Amino acid sequence: MTLSLRALLGATALAAFGSAALAETTITVATVNNGDMIRMQGLMDDFYAKHPDIKVEWVTLEENVLRQNVTTDIATGGGQYDVMTIGTYEVPIWGKQGWLVPLDDLPASYDVDDLLPPIRGGLTVDGKLMAAPFYGESSMVMYRKDLMEAAGLTMPDAPTWADIEKAAAAMTDKSKEQYGICLRGKAGWGENMAFLTAMSNSFGARWFDENWVPQFDQPEWKATLDTYLHLMNEYGPPGASNNGFNENLTLFQQGKCGMWIDATVAASFVTGKDSTVAEHVGFALAPDNGLGKRGNWLWAWSLAIPASSQKQDAAKTFIDWATNKDYLALVAGKEGWANVPPGTRTSLYSNEEYAKVPFAKMTIDSINSADPNAPTVKPVPYVGVQFVAIPEFQGLGTTVGEIFSAALAGQKTADEALAEAQAAVADEMTAAGYIQ
Repeated sequence: MTLSLRALLGATALAAFGSAALAETTITVATVNNGDMIRMQGLMDDFYAKHPDIKVEWVTLEENVLRQNVTTDIATGGGQYDVMTIGTYEVPIWGKQGWLVPLDDLPASYDVDDLLPPIRGGLTVDGKLMAAPFYGESSMVMYRKDLMEAAGLTMPDAPTWADIEKAAAAMTDKSKEQYGICLRGKAGWGENMAFLTAMSNSFGARWFDENWVPQFDQPEWKATLDTYLHLMNEYGPPGASNNGFNENLTLFQQGKCGMWIDATVAASFVTGKDSTVAEHVGFALAPDNGLGKRGNWLWAWSLAIPASSQKQDAAKTFIDWATNKDYLALVAGKEGWANVPPGTRTSLYSNEEYAKVPFAKMTIDSINSADPNAPTVKPVPYVGVQFVAIPEFQGLGTTVGEIFSAALAGQKTADEALAEAQAAVADEMTAAGYIQ
């Protein structure tokens, strides 16, 4: 009887130990509903095979909704998420606030020094990496080579805005629902204002002068908005004020856009299996006006851990898996090198197989040509190419984005929109103490 009791107690202890060893930690990951992040969710079997003790619950949101939700959660210390997908704008601001967990203790195999310097620099605060880039991007021109050829035109590798208008006019045939150009029109600081701010840099415009006085009443912004509205009204699709990245991607894949100026990360999708025009797509640098700045941005969607998370070790394990070199190899093995998340690692661009991808060189050239520390023709007191790296910009950018989107929808003129933007931004910057 004593032996049986010992055996029973031993079995019970062993079972308890086994249960503890297999106890799951569930982390909640908030992410954006773009193709690369959706693809990751389809590859989670690899993560679970390596880390059976961690379960991931996904919260996948449209870009503007994601930004609103994670900003509210982190500012209030809500603790709803263990991993957040955030951008190059949020990382330095939130890092300085102490809202993010430093990622300075990732394993040596992660190889932090392999991260592309422009991308890593934008995610580093006081020498510490505060978020790990899932993919990096700039913006560039994606265009239909077949339509350009039919029009007797050739797209330069480094076009001007005049080249863009000429091509858009030549490729437009509205009777066939074929539009020469598709650009972001949906309101949002990271939607239409990401495009328009980058575009304005190439026209010599800036959000603020050296004294933080807004500059929407200056001729450079007038030229920017006039050009944008002209291109979209004459050669763009109907309802463009509702179109953001995902909507324009669908239009291009369906063959309804002759040209699309947007994130370099879109290249794998316009040339992928879901695109009806995959074999006809060419790439060029974002346009310029001969002033020394192109209309391209610099961005990284990155994974970060809010300080409010109670599961930081498991969150770091997930981030390591999702952003290391092995993940790139996993995607390449499953879906080919063209579908690997771009723009984060130096080693990717020295990979001979990846070098064969038609948009690889244009992507890295675009990333390297963006300078967040000197984004404009005239001097400015801020950093950021398509955003201004101050906490107030999220609200300011969305306000101006709504005004300009309304102009695109025909609800106000360009002059009215610019005057309204000038007044709104001046009021906010005065109230915030920037303007004395």
